[in-house]
Amino acid sequence: MPELFLELFSEEIPARMQAAAAADLARLVGAALAPLAPAETATFHGPRRIALRADVAAAVAAAASSERGPRLAAPEPAVAGFLRKHGADRAQLRAEGDYWVLDKRAEAVSAAGLIASALPPLLRRFPWPKSMRWGGTSAFTWVRPLRRIVCLLDGAVVPFALAEGDDDGHGLASGDLTEGHRFHAPGAFAVTSCADWAEKLARHRVLVDAAERRTRIANGIAAEAAARGVTVVDDPGLLDEVAGLVEWPVPLLGRIDPAFMDLPAEVMQVSMRVNQRYFALRDAAGAPAPWFGFVAAIEAADGGAAIVAGNERVLRARFADARHFWDLDRKTPLAARAAALDAITFHAKLGSQGDRVRRLRVLARAIAPLVGADPGLAERAAELAKADLVAGMVGEFPELQGVMGSYYARHDNEDPAVADAIRAHYAPRGPNDAVPEAPVSVAVALADKLDQLAGFFAIGEKPSGSGDPYALRRAALGVVRLIRENRLRLALLPLIATAGLAYADAGLAPAPAADVLGFIIERLRVQLRTEGARHDVLAAVFAAGADDDLVRLLDRAQAVAGLLGTADGANLLVAYRRAANILRIEAQKDGAVAGAVEPDLLRPELLRMDEERRLWQDCAAAAEIIRRETAAERFAAAMSAMATLRAPLDAFFDRVTVNAPEAELRANRLRLLASVRDMMNQIADFSQIEG
Repeated sequence: MPELFLELFSEEIPARMQAAAAADLARLVGAALAPLAPAETATFHGPRRIALRADVAAAVAAAASSERGPRLAAPEPAVAGFLRKHGADRAQLRAEGDYWVLDKRAEAVSAAGLIASALPPLLRRFPWPKSMRWGGTSAFTWVRPLRRIVCLLDGAVVPFALAEGDDDGHGLASGDLTEGHRFHAPGAFAVTSCADWAEKLARHRVLVDAAERRTRIANGIAAEAAARGVTVVDDPGLLDEVAGLVEWPVPLLGRIDPAFMDLPAEVMQVSMRVNQRYFALRDAAGAPAPWFGFVAAIEAADGGAAIVAGNERVLRARFADARHFWDLDRKTPLAARAAALDAITFHAKLGSQGDRVRRLRVLARAIAPLVGADPGLAERAAELAKADLVAGMVGEFPELQGVMGSYYARHDNEDPAVADAIRAHYAPRGPNDAVPEAPVSVAVALADKLDQLAGFFAIGEKPSGSGDPYALRRAALGVVRLIRENRLRLALLPLIATAGLAYADAGLAPAPAADVLGFIIERLRVQLRTEGARHDVLAAVFAAGADDDLVRLLDRAQAVAGLLGTADGANLLVAYRRAANILRIEAQKDGAVAGAVEPDLLRPELLRMDEERRLWQDCAAAAEIIRRETAAERFAAAMSAMATLRAPLDAFFDRVTVNAPEAELRANRLRLLASVRDMMNQIADFSQIEG
């Protein structure tokens, strides 16, 4: 199959947009050239180009087809609409039976012809997050000025231009010329294929593969660091970003002025990362090393000495700013800053950050004894948790909220547990973030997330679809992880209600605690699904009784999943469904089955079926064991008792006719099945089990 190669060469593309743009290019080209069946598609992206190669068919063969249209008696507007839809005229219609039929013929189209016609409109409507116009009067936009278009089919240029009507499209047209490194190899040169393009660009100091640039950066800085006995702080996001900033990365290390080595490690790392895209390094003990890693865009004749000196000079200025905030912030005690939170809006309908802190104090104090924390320390930590939001350092680097509060609390001689909780109360911020374990930290972290959920549910700001502007899913997942990973035995409904009461005092109607709990349970289901666990079992167990103790709920779900993983459990589920189906069908005819099983009807002289008598007796015995073992939270033992019903249920369905002709007998057998179903549903709603 011929190779299609397309390169779009422009001024510098923001690093955060490059990968998505390459994916969009593959998606749009694949759709536009679908008749050519693109295969083996590969994309490339970098600071000044996105590119694509694919194998395509040499042509689209001619094809004939017929399309049935409106009836012969249809009104004229219907016929006209049908013709307009297919780009045909009335002369192309023929009558067939009661309908008009349109015979269509598509002429053969070469791959080059289809590409030339499809790409200009695709490029004119390319979905950059932000686009710009430049020079001239053309309405054509691109993320940055587009300079060249390479479009080749088996080495030959596919000619097309971006002009449209009176718009000259900046005079851009396809060709075979690209450009190398801006400084090492300026000027244009021709390419004949994707492989030729990549090989020649490498000679012109451009690595076209983002993964290769990333690896060169990571390995290069790691090697420079190892030569000095230090290591690089892992930062995948920064690696990705820097790989999108340079076409020919040259890793280098610079020295940090000793005068700044007493700054907090987080301040140094964030300042380097945010302002300069520098990599932080650590010594063997994990302390900040007096070095920083960075990437130059050129290979300097002096080995990078001047570049290193320039970057060291820039970093001294950055750290001097950080030093100013660090020294200034510590002059005001953290507790003295809390009053200023009344001037910071948390949400227009939920009050200020000061209002939020007052709610957190009450909630953290209520949670503290439940997680083994000192109530006074938990309340103090909640009082100071947001105070660093008005500190200069956090104003400069919002990423450091909580972290700086912890440093300032220690400086003010607050209890270490309070300082730790200020830092940890935002955690976990993401799936890879550690969960707080210290009791005071856990209390304040839970209070922070439950207040957030209760507040936004109270004003009706629940997440919808993929939208979650207030990060409520993350907050709910944080509650789940705090409880799961610390195995906290908490009744969540009263705590959610307590959080809601604070909003009621402010004049807001609190959302039902059950709604918030249901949202948290759904996040737990999502987490289990991600882990590959039986999330359907969790839903079934929760439906059997809205248990607000997540640890107990998970233990019950694990026991049910264990039962279903056995042969007895799988067969018991089949029998349950059979019983439930029979009861559902009979309820539709005669109404729901009511009343208890009548033991007198099970006497041998009335019934000759030992199977139903045994099922009734075994069900009653299992129910008593399940009640006792469940109360003691010995859920595995309860499931073992339930598993004993497998054999009597199988025997019952093998030998007993439920719909007996005698009304009294039939009703009692239905009540027997209902008793089995209801007993099992006390453990889990087995109708929700998948598979």
